[in-house]
Amino acid sequence: MSLVWTLIAGFLYAEIALVLLLVLPVLTPYRWNRFFKSKFLSMLGQQAHIYFLLIMGILVIFLLEAIREMRKYSGLQQSNEVHLNVEMQHSMKLFRAQRNFYISGFAIFLALVIRRLVNLICTQANLLAQSEASFKQAQSATAAARSLLENKNTEKAKEAGEDTTLIELNKLRERVQELTSDLNREKKDKEAVKSQAESINREYDRLTEEYSKLQKKITIGGGGNKDD
Repeated sequence: MSLVWTLIAGFLYAEIALVLLLVLPVLTPYRWNRFFKSKFLSMLGQQAHIYFLLIMGILVIFLLEAIREMRKYSGLQQSNEVHLNVEMQHSMKLFRAQRNFYISGFAIFLALVIRRLVNLICTQANLLAQSEASFKQAQSATAAARSLLENKNTEKAKEAGEDTTLIELNKLRERVQELTSDLNREKKDKEAVKSQAESINREYDRLTEEYSKLQKKITIGGGGNKDD
């Protein structure tokens, strides 16, 4: 095998190993996405399509060369007048052409498969990241709604408490008014009793004065009779 086809065969083996790594559950899609978006690969990714087209072009050229060799030596093998040694050489060259055809063909096929797998893994990782972000947003929205409901219930309880306080204040106000009216009534009754007591005292004083006057008159009248 020549050096060029050795390199192509090595590239094919590397592609097989990479496909196995991508297919087997060695790393999660999130880790693969982080690996693909690393600084080194992101620098290469800016010109990845150019490298991919260049590699595909080289492989297609070698594939066409292998097809040409296959057709060339297939035509020579059909001739019956060729010597046995020459026929064996032609068969060996045909075998090499067929081998090169399979190597280049599988290399092209695996290159397309790897590109597709990388795109699918990146898409899956992005979908997972979006789903996680949506889940976190849903959790935050649920927490916000729960806090709003709690605040609403608290406000309702506060309003109910305020209503109860207002009712109690109104009851206390009515009770104060009743007590004030009772106090005023008692004050009026007390003043009336006081005025009655004062009138009774005045009447008592008047009667006392009249009684003393009558005693004096009786005393004076009794003394006049004794002199006679």
